[in-house]
Amino acid sequence: MLIQSPHDPGFVQNPYAVYDRARVDGPVLFWKDYGMLAAFDHATVHALLRDKRLGRAVPDTRRKPVPDHLKAFHAVERHSLLELEPPEHTRLRRLVLHAFTSRRIAGLARDINAICAELLAALPVGDFDLIPTFCAQVPVRVIARLLGVPETMSADLLRWSSAMVAMYQAGRTRAIEDAANTAAVEFTDFLSSYIETRRNDPRDDLITELIAAEAEGQTLALDEMIGTCVLLLNAGHEATVHSLGNAVKCLLETGTAEALGPDTIDGTVEELLRFTPPLHMFTRYAYEEVQIGGHVLRPGEEIALMLGAAGRDPAVFADPHRFDPTRKKPAHLAFGGGLHFCVGAPLARLEMQIALPALFAHAPQLRIGRAPRFADSYHFHKLDQLKVVI
Repeated sequence: MLIQSPHDPGFVQNPYAVYDRARVDGPVLFWKDYGMLAAFDHATVHALLRDKRLGRAVPDTRRKPVPDHLKAFHAVERHSLLELEPPEHTRLRRLVLHAFTSRRIAGLARDINAICAELLAALPVGDFDLIPTFCAQVPVRVIARLLGVPETMSADLLRWSSAMVAMYQAGRTRAIEDAANTAAVEFTDFLSSYIETRRNDPRDDLITELIAAEAEGQTLALDEMIGTCVLLLNAGHEATVHSLGNAVKCLLETGTAEALGPDTIDGTVEELLRFTPPLHMFTRYAYEEVQIGGHVLRPGEEIALMLGAAGRDPAVFADPHRFDPTRKKPAHLAFGGGLHFCVGAPLARLEMQIALPALFAHAPQLRIGRAPRFADSYHFHKLDQLKVVI
């Protein structure tokens, strides 16, 4: 059994020491604070991500009535690709990938470069927080361009995303729930109106593509379009913000910015995602009995797949606590796997591959101004702030 509060200050700053002990004691343990089993080794996490006996959709035996103050939030979540299983998941993911093509993602490179150049030119000189000035702005503006919504909406998109994503952090309160529901109402109202506008004024954007898919008789309903757009903002934005922040911290602390060269950037980004991923826990429900790590996972029970722990497993990664941009070992699991492998992974990689070299080219003498600390926001591993000096 593991007894470890996700709010413990030592754990918040360095969860990897706990993961190391859990792998030795487990590697599958009952995490008392969460009331569920948790898998901490790469092999088990990798296998369970692809095991079709498990999934994200809440089993009927676990469903509870939705309280009135969360009805708008759950109305969006109900049609989220992340919370569905086949056949609904298969149909919706196929439609999303039809619109979210590799050509469209590659075509965003010019936009990402332009956004980075504009943000970097506006950075202050001296001591400032890089998270709100750069790391948060790059992905939200990219998502705005991808969806086809005005970039002037960025502040609203950030506010909505932050409020809704807070629902997945440990220690959820009624205030967090109310804020998330309000954000869901406002985001849904905006998207409903905007999608109707796009029906009469199609553009080269993702919303127009989703409308076209619906028009071709593939039954993509309005609420599914809204759920998809919300997911792309919340999952894509949140993960990339913290990937960028964690990456800059790591590169500065290890003095490895030279690994951002054109011949090495791809490998460096993969190592950053392994070494300091933004998401540490991803859960699954069992749909039938599963024997795992000496435990029995019964139908309806939930298990935590510890993505952050899997990336530091010494059985797979030599000297796992060392950041090594030249590492050639197996792929990390920061984007999940199986049916729910992150649909936005190619875009997240592209944003990091462009934004990080651009930042260090703009400010080659960039340094940390104040010791960074991670936020009490588990299961996300993100910085409260990143004070830097140019």
